[in-house]
Amino acid sequence: MWSFAQYHRIRKAVERQEAPDEEKRQGSVPLSPSNSAPTDQPAKEIEHQGDRQDDKTEGDLKVQVKDHNDPFNPKNWPLLSRSKNIAILALLIGVQAWAGAAESIANTAASTEFGVSKKAENLSTAMYLFGIGTGCLFVGPLSETVGRNPIYLISTFFYLLFVLGTALTKSFGGQIVCRYFVGLFASGTLGINGASVRDQFRPVKRAFVFPVIAWANVVPPTIAPIVGGWVLENPNITWRWTEWITLIMSGFAFLVAFSFLPETYLPVLLDWKAKRLRQVTGRQYYSEHTEKASFFQRLKETLPMSLIFFLKEPVVTVLGSYLVLLYVLLFTFLSGFEYIFKKTYNLSDGITGSCFGSIAAGATAFTLCAPGLYSWARHHTEHVSGAHIKPEFRLWPAMLTAPLLPISLFWLGWTNLPTISIWSGLGACFCFGVVLIAMYVSSYEYIIDSYGDHAAIALSSITMVRYLIAGGMTMAARPMYEGIGVRWTMSLLGCLAVLLTPGPYLLYIYGHRLRKKSQYARSEVGVSDD
Repeated sequence: MWSFAQYHRIRKAVERQEAPDEEKRQGSVPLSPSNSAPTDQPAKEIEHQGDRQDDKTEGDLKVQVKDHNDPFNPKNWPLLSRSKNIAILALLIGVQAWAGAAESIANTAASTEFGVSKKAENLSTAMYLFGIGTGCLFVGPLSETVGRNPIYLISTFFYLLFVLGTALTKSFGGQIVCRYFVGLFASGTLGINGASVRDQFRPVKRAFVFPVIAWANVVPPTIAPIVGGWVLENPNITWRWTEWITLIMSGFAFLVAFSFLPETYLPVLLDWKAKRLRQVTGRQYYSEHTEKASFFQRLKETLPMSLIFFLKEPVVTVLGSYLVLLYVLLFTFLSGFEYIFKKTYNLSDGITGSCFGSIAAGATAFTLCAPGLYSWARHHTEHVSGAHIKPEFRLWPAMLTAPLLPISLFWLGWTNLPTISIWSGLGACFCFGVVLIAMYVSSYEYIIDSYGDHAAIALSSITMVRYLIAGGMTMAARPMYEGIGVRWTMSLLGCLAVLLTPGPYLLYIYGHRLRKKSQYARSEVGVSDD
């Protein structure tokens, strides 16, 4: 709805600008932020290169932003409007990330109803993750063809239908199919939200915004089991209420996004403007977006590049491997907490689910540092407006927290005894939550600053791999915990964390050299991020 109003006001703005001079003198209102666009897209008088003459050159007919401060650019929209957009986007991300873990705590109840084993019921979470992993291959090119908003809204609509299907299905097969499509359509939101942040914020302000978006991506899967645990404790409702709660929240988020979330992809906005100019003037105005390859051509290029980036770009390989391990841990904990806390301390479902709050608390504690990260970035750029930031600067949160990952895993595994207070394990999980969001923020910001226009492919590569591998490991979680126990499961994963710990430090030292050798990374540090 908001995008329709946005499109309509761009049309009206063009019509006013192109009206005859005498009509303007008779009362036509000049373009202004208050009457030409919604508050999220202020506009001043639309600028064209040169006067309206029949002998315009092809370059004069290209519609583009006027300069660095052009209010048509989403990066120059009022801060309040962009903050509103991020809040809506965070809500949309949060409810769809929540869906991944919503029914995890109900594994026993669901497996009993469907007559399958607990290991088989783990497919419910795994299929959701597989759905996101496969969907992420397509949503990037799609969003650069039709814009961000249609992807968010259309994919969320179908996501809602399959959440409803999951809540109503009477068979295990139906549940698995629905869960796959819940993940597939959730990828429309979870796969491109980083691009929406880049659409609206320059490098320094991203230091404040990204922790908020990271929180929305990683914390809801740790809050959902808390709610799910207490749903199971209530004898008056069934485990299916974990899905009904997800549907209610997601439906509300969809209505908010449909009503108030604008389009933020600048090439699409310029394309709307060019289209109306062609209709009003009869001249062949065009935008850069019309010169781009079609969706299928971009998809043909992007599909192999996602794998190429992960295998041949050391930056993507290192940071992607770290995120893979973190997501493996996060989603295997959905099964693992039954062994780590419930069986060790003889807890109820409600209390076991509440243990996930320790991870959420750690992630939230880091997110509250966002103002400090913004101030640090502003100081780093000497308070120059629109300044570029060296990608290595983004690695500081990762470098400060990387040693905590193996420490927290060994700590959790080797203190998992009934004779040791449960608060010891919760403290380890708190540390894990801090590392989880710190690495997410550092990785995404470093890749965006390093790869510029190729960042979307690099991020989709990481997203695809981490969800696919996490989905596979979810199936292996229960056999691991049952076969070798909590202590050695955590020790095995802790050893992998030790191997990855030097990664951020090596990138800090050698990252600039790797970027020079890459054909995709930015070769100049000072490139403006408009």
